[in-house]
Amino acid sequence: MSLAQVHYISTAPGDAEKTAGRFTAVGPGVSQALLAEIEPLVGYALPDGVSHRPADAELRSLPQAFTYAALSDGSRLVGRTAPARGEGPAPVRFHAHAVHIPSGVPLPGDRLPVEAWRSPHWVSVTPVGGTLPDPLGALPPGPAPVREGLDDFAVSRGPWLAAVLADLRRASEEAPAGGPVVLVERQNADVARWLGLAAVTLPRESVERLTFTTYTRRPGSSALRVVGALPEDAAAAREAGLRVHVCADRPPVDGTPDMWARTAARVWRSRAPELFQEARELPGDPFAAGPLAVIALCNGVALGPEERAAAAGWAAERPYALDAERIGRLVEALASPGIDDRSGSEFDAVGRLFGALDGRCPASVTAPLAAMLVTEAVRGGNGSLELPRRDAFVGPDGEAIAGVLGPEILTELESGAGGARPVARTVQLLRVARLLGVNGTELLPGVVDRLAPALLAEASEEPGPPAFAPALLELLDEQFDVRTALLGALDRTAPEDPGAVARFLERVALPFTGTQALPHLRMCAEVPGAMTTLGRDRTAVWHRVLRAAGLSPFAEPLVLRTAVGLVWEDRAPTVEEARMLLEAATSDAHRAAGTWARLVDAALGAPADTEDATALAHDLLQAFPQEIGGRERAALQLLDLCRDLRTGAPEPGWAEQVRTLRDRAEPLEPAVQERAFTALVERLLAPDRPGAELYDFVRSDDAELIAAYDRAARSEPTRARLRTHPAYAADCFTHWTAHPHAGAAWTTTAAALLDEVLRPAVRAMTAEAVAEVEETVGRTGSSGRAVAFRDWNRSSALGRLGRRIAGRVRRG
Repeated sequence: MSLAQVHYISTAPGDAEKTAGRFTAVGPGVSQALLAEIEPLVGYALPDGVSHRPADAELRSLPQAFTYAALSDGSRLVGRTAPARGEGPAPVRFHAHAVHIPSGVPLPGDRLPVEAWRSPHWVSVTPVGGTLPDPLGALPPGPAPVREGLDDFAVSRGPWLAAVLADLRRASEEAPAGGPVVLVERQNADVARWLGLAAVTLPRESVERLTFTTYTRRPGSSALRVVGALPEDAAAAREAGLRVHVCADRPPVDGTPDMWARTAARVWRSRAPELFQEARELPGDPFAAGPLAVIALCNGVALGPEERAAAAGWAAERPYALDAERIGRLVEALASPGIDDRSGSEFDAVGRLFGALDGRCPASVTAPLAAMLVTEAVRGGNGSLELPRRDAFVGPDGEAIAGVLGPEILTELESGAGGARPVARTVQLLRVARLLGVNGTELLPGVVDRLAPALLAEASEEPGPPAFAPALLELLDEQFDVRTALLGALDRTAPEDPGAVARFLERVALPFTGTQALPHLRMCAEVPGAMTTLGRDRTAVWHRVLRAAGLSPFAEPLVLRTAVGLVWEDRAPTVEEARMLLEAATSDAHRAAGTWARLVDAALGAPADTEDATALAHDLLQAFPQEIGGRERAALQLLDLCRDLRTGAPEPGWAEQVRTLRDRAEPLEPAVQERAFTALVERLLAPDRPGAELYDFVRSDDAELIAAYDRAARSEPTRARLRTHPAYAADCFTHWTAHPHAGAAWTTTAAALLDEVLRPAVRAMTAEAVAEVEETVGRTGSSGRAVAFRDWNRSSALGRLGRRIAGRVRRG
């Protein structure tokens, strides 16, 4: 092996060169181009405050720059720059002694660069005459191994350890981002110790990429990956945007998120650096926290919950990578009773580890993990745990755990807080109870009665399958008695809110294909497919859903309620659909199911022009005389009266009855009121209306009814009848003038109808028709009424004549 040497010294004031220094000796093979690269690497600047002529002790205390650098041609440089005693105008100068390592050539003894830190090879003067001896064949290390004293140093730097190791790891990557990592220490030897820590902690290929210098005054301009600096230069390094660790100041507060670095720091603080090499022998990413955490736990190093979770997770993925001894030590460390800060993610990882080891290792090895998991499931409330199999607790170990946890499980299951208890918690308790052989048969009916509505409530809180679904399905698969009881409870719940149950079954595929009848659950499961296939034909959907129950509504009326709730969940049926429902089941079935109220809603919610609404109202009053009462009964009676007004002969007093029923039905549906008012006023405008009814209507002075009368009288059918039927026109004239002392609403309306409706109709008649009107008025009323009509009609004619004369005068 042949390593060329290089010597470089600083220039003194007044030297002919205008540079900071000059090479005083250069070995063979080092080109001028390389020397141009090397020169800034071996430069040196004194710290602030150094006296002009320092004493020997002060000179020896000045920092030395130990440097390892990669050059552009792939070769490397290892060297030391140290201050030295000068002469004349430069009492302090610096001298650099370096070794050039060709590309692909390792250091002698296959050592790492940092091992040459205190090598006796380094000198502070150039050989006499500038003549170098033969190229080096060896670069001996310092008087003590590089790792000597690193344990004490690591402990002393405990607060900074994880953050610095994390940055050193990133700096050793093939293409690190950002500038150098800056290590601020009062003694540059401590920077070298940090590099010694890195050399032990990192894989060799990473260490060889970690270029560094233990001292510089200009960190921001350095091309190296790690640089040391004094406290006075820390602020400038921060301003340059570099990662700065001031290890000579107060400890940092924030920790690093790098789990590998945190684990490595704990290993160092435990004074066990030999574990790094042991961890590197395990498979996987060298900077994954799992392998190092596994080795650390196996050797008694205390770790935090995230690191323990990483160890358990890694071992769960690679159970073949650990021998029986290590598995036993890892399980013992994870299940240690002295740990009181376990996290949910740690328990989840331990559950996966148990699943990986179960069946691969003896039960005596995995029993501590099983006990840890079930204890957490009961006392910690972790509903996502992977529980062990039932045979993990056979024998005395199982009896001991059951004796401790069994009473706690039964007490919580029996408590009335089931409605407030999360579903996952109840499911977990039931599973653990079976796992430990705890008998909860007597409690099961109450537990499932509380669990069923809780399932629906939690599932409705967010879209998609609920988080508890996998554990619930496992519970139902494991325990036949729980499945039977819970499905029965859900089936009993379905008639109360079938839509919620149907939505739940879409998200959670419950197994109810066995021998249980479960008519309501089967209907809820059928409705999505029926709606997809049959679309908006709700009658067809209802028939298909009802068939899925396997029971007739005559035998089990509640299936009627479930079917109606599924198809018409948040709306009333149409009148046609309601009539179908009424015909499809007896009134007794609707009465028992409570669905008669939906039929009432259909009748009262029908649009005003729906013809069958009055017939439906009549049928409902006949079918449910005791159930329908209050406002709804009055509204249906009003619709029934509309039917009589249009198609039959209502009982006398119907004008007053409309008003009475309207008041009883308040707040009345607008469509029902419109239909009733229209039927009433049309009957009052009919030629054969009873005079007593009209008299009652007029004397009521009901503004809303009179307004409806006014609208009907102004409609085109009424106007056409007035123009073409003199007898009808005479009848309207008689009644519109017969009540001069009625209320203001009628008086105003009648006067407007005479002038704006009847007068245009009479104008459009022939003289013979007008004479017939006058004659009919006199015959059905009195001679005075005929005179009144003549005067009314004449005033209209005179008014027209006057307007014609006035027009001629204006034109003249």
